[in-house]
Amino acid sequence: QVQLVESGGGLVQPGGSLRLSCVASGFIFSSYAMSWYRQAPGKERELVATIPNTGSPTNYKDSMKGRFTISRDNAKNTVYLQMNSLKPEDTAVYYCNARLSFYNYWGQGTQVTVSA
Repeated sequence: QVQLVESGGGLVQPGGSLRLSCVASGFIFSSYAMSWYRQAPGKERELVATIPNTGSPTNYKDSMKGRFTISRDNAKNTVYLQMNSLKPEDTAVYYCNARLSFYNYWGQGTQVTVSA
């Protein structure tokens, strides 16, 4: 059974930091490209960052470059998203995604709220 379980979301003040984690099971994690997406209320889901199975090169949406860092630990079947200098517009549900060819898996999401 494939599972992607996100954690680490919460309420943070503008300028603060959060580290999201996504633990995978039920598939060969080290073979999959991993991504973080987010969806704000009333908006479409958008890609935040991607990391290939090898760990590099990573890719980011322009507005996240320099603030967010995606990384993975294949030994722990875990992908991370370090988010710094958070802004109110970063408020969204953040989803973990695993993709290999036509295999495409999603987590349930974790809420990130940036507010004073």
